[in-house]
Amino acid sequence: MTLDFLGTLQRTQMCGELRAEDAGRDVVLMGWVNRRRDHGSLIFLDLRDRSGITQVVVGEQTAEAHAKAEAARPEYVVAVKGRVRQRAAGLNNPNMVTGEIEVVAEELLLLNESKTPPFSPSEDAIANEEVRLKYRYLDLRRAGMQENLALRSRVAMAIRNYLVGEGFLEIETPFMTRSTPEGARDYLVPSRVHAGQFYALPQSPQIFKQILMISGFDRYFQVARCFRDEDLRADRQPEFTQIDLEMSFPQQDTIFRVAEGFLTAAFAAGGVALKTPFLRMTYDDAIKNYGIDKPDMRLPAMVSLSDVLTPELRTTLRIEQELPVLGFVIPGVGELSGTARKALLSEVRAGFGDCGLDLLDVARLKTNVEFAPLAEAIEAKLSGSDPTHDVDTIMNGAPGLITKSNVSTPKSDADLIIVVTPKIGTPTMWNFDPQWIWKRVGALRLQLGVKYAEKHGRFAKTGTETDFKFCWVTDFPMYEWDEEAKVWNAAHHPFTSPHEDDIAAGRLTNDKGAVRALAYDIVLNGTELGSGSIRIHRQDVQAEIFRSLGMTDAEAKDRFGFFLDALEYGTPPHGGIALGLDRIVMILAGATSLREVIAFPKTAKAIDLMVDAPTPVSEQQLRELHLRVR
Repeated sequence: MTLDFLGTLQRTQMCGELRAEDAGRDVVLMGWVNRRRDHGSLIFLDLRDRSGITQVVVGEQTAEAHAKAEAARPEYVVAVKGRVRQRAAGLNNPNMVTGEIEVVAEELLLLNESKTPPFSPSEDAIANEEVRLKYRYLDLRRAGMQENLALRSRVAMAIRNYLVGEGFLEIETPFMTRSTPEGARDYLVPSRVHAGQFYALPQSPQIFKQILMISGFDRYFQVARCFRDEDLRADRQPEFTQIDLEMSFPQQDTIFRVAEGFLTAAFAAGGVALKTPFLRMTYDDAIKNYGIDKPDMRLPAMVSLSDVLTPELRTTLRIEQELPVLGFVIPGVGELSGTARKALLSEVRAGFGDCGLDLLDVARLKTNVEFAPLAEAIEAKLSGSDPTHDVDTIMNGAPGLITKSNVSTPKSDADLIIVVTPKIGTPTMWNFDPQWIWKRVGALRLQLGVKYAEKHGRFAKTGTETDFKFCWVTDFPMYEWDEEAKVWNAAHHPFTSPHEDDIAAGRLTNDKGAVRALAYDIVLNGTELGSGSIRIHRQDVQAEIFRSLGMTDAEAKDRFGFFLDALEYGTPPHGGIALGLDRIVMILAGATSLREVIAFPKTAKAIDLMVDAPTPVSEQQLRELHLRVR
């Protein structure tokens, strides 16, 4: 087959742009053959580019073009010169935006041929993800992937435009810096000219953005590439992108307003209007209402039922005195049969194991004259009839602490009621973690909520603001205890400022478990989108934090000496936040994996199947880097 050169021919339209009003226009289209249908005297080519598909008709009257159309196959690259015409009556295709027109070819160029691909880019779904990643250049031709990456581009641009409009400067920070491992492992880069020494790829621009505040750039942002050598996890990427910003002289409210502003702009780029301000709650309230620090607000909260259970009832029902009894509702489950209810109880009890928790069968209680009033009281409490449930204030996003229930759901026979009780005399984790019961019941709430919500389509993406439940979680613990190493670690990072009251009260040395951090997370539908904090701007406080983490002054000087020095030169109060761009786009696109919104992702094993990386390198390269593989 003889291929054609493009010559001086120029594209005049994208394939997806033509409409009925373009009939009669002469156009030049270029793209890939999506599908070919040979009707003898007429050959139809569906021509595809990233904007869409146009049907091209090639007749025998243009003999040369017709011969080339006979030779064309799917994924051949072609150029078509021709005239737009309306399709004949009854032949419109309502499934295509260009379905009212077609282009009658006058000239056809075969610009390149294609092997038969392992899958067709016209397929909506391809089961084998490894094949997709190996042939990513073909996978990216699919309409769904092109839509996802176009969405990503629009979202990033909307965020940039918003932040620039708010007076932020976009400043790049280094990719090669020193290793200061905190949390995940660093990716190390050996130096050729400094034998035995290494750069590290940044896990975040944290220290550099703080130095920019010291340098007088009071509003910085960056669409930052970050790298973390984490243990393998199903939906994490070793390299990822975050929206990173820092401000001088802020209050938390200032940072919240800016983050809500750029998220509003980002979601508007995806066709979703958000309502602000977002709901706020403290870490302690998140645990007590949801059992987790990243609550999924699409499901009703947990409710304490301790006040409806007298000591006598606890004894009769074998419920541990004093310990909390928690309940929650999963709406819209539908009425469960007796068999299904017993199976559910067995399944949940098996999941508890020997951890000292059990289920109270409320449906069975209702059938017992003695316990029917208790069952009714439990249902009333869970239905939101308790007047302390200030739902209107909560759900309109007004700042402030949440109340006991947070979400009021009128109970109906379609609701699934779950009540978890601590059993008498069974050892529990309570002695080790006072929040353990709330966390365990919160995990059950999510497990059952997702199971039944997905079954009944309650989490189906509809593209409206009701799909997206945001909240801020504030006042995290400053430290977390590592039971294995017997040390206190920074819960966020060691540059986070403690509450001033906790510093003044001496808790940094006397009661680390009670120290609150000026740290905050923004959560969407149970997914943490990003974290931030007010930073430490005083050298004496920063040095004390390092010491409280078991770091000697010499170790702190060795690892962070340049930063401690910088803090002594008039550092303003400052704070910031970083949100994952990949996660924002994934949620907006309705995707279930980060790999669906990243052009060239790694697998869960951190492998790039397309380029076959990582790979061994030559002995010569290793010698130049002063390295040896053992």
